[in-house]
Amino acid sequence: MSLLGLLGRGFGTAGAPPPPPLVDPLLLQVAEAVTYEINLGSYSQSVTAVRFYQPRFNLAEMDTLHVSVVPRSITEKQLSRALVSYDCGIDVGIQQRSPMDQPTLDALTKLVAEIADRLRNNPLTAMPDARLMELNNEPVFAPDHLDELRQFTSVLSATYRVWR
Repeated sequence: MSLLGLLGRGFGTAGAPPPPPLVDPLLLQVAEAVTYEINLGSYSQSVTAVRFYQPRFNLAEMDTLHVSVVPRSITEKQLSRALVSYDCGIDVGIQQRSPMDQPTLDALTKLVAEIADRLRNNPLTAMPDARLMELNNEPVFAPDHLDELRQFTSVLSATYRVWR
């Protein structure tokens, strides 16, 4: 898709972040589009999603909220000689070290639900042809991270289908 095509879909409007960079592999395109879509949302907390291959942070860095988008998998299915469907798996990690009190953990759980709602209720602005096929929240929180690291960790796993 050309930049002109992206601009015709509402990119470049006042107040909107710049469109994601164009990347070649389809899985990375979907991951960038998910990152962009999350960053377009309004949430109860300030969110800046970043795409990673392997999100690794020092424990000291975890005092701030991290929303990490990670391309997980791609499966293709030949539908006809000219049409292939691609299921692109994307994981979204929401992590922050927490004082472990219930209001803080509730607020982080609410944020996870808000991000899930954003992905569920909005087509990807940067890839309007991609369709959300499945959205899972597992773990809702990682008990071992709470116990050992005093850190809230939740993962949303989304599968988007693209036809080409």
